[in-house]
Amino acid sequence: MSEILTKMVANCTTGVVEVVPLSAEELAQREVDIAYFAAQQAEREASEAAKAEVKASAKAKLVAGQPLTEEEAATIVL
Repeated sequence: MSEILTKMVANCTTGVVEVVPLSAEELAQREVDIAYFAAQQAEREASEAAKAEVKASAKAKLVAGQPLTEEEAATIVL
C-alpha cells in the first residue's frame, strides 16, 4: 500500500483548512531536497572524519616529538 503525501492549506481569511495531496512538482522537489540533504550530510561527515584524522595525527606526532604539519598545528587549540 503506497502512502499519499499531503499538505495542509490554511486560508487565514476564511479560517478554512484543507488537506490536499502534493502535486507532481512538489513530489519531484521533495525528492531533490532529500537527495541534496543526503549529499550535504555525507559531506559533513567526511569533513568531520578528515578533521578527526588530522587531530589524531597531530596528537601522535606531539607524543612522539615529531614536527607537525601546518594543518596539524592549526587543529591545536590552546
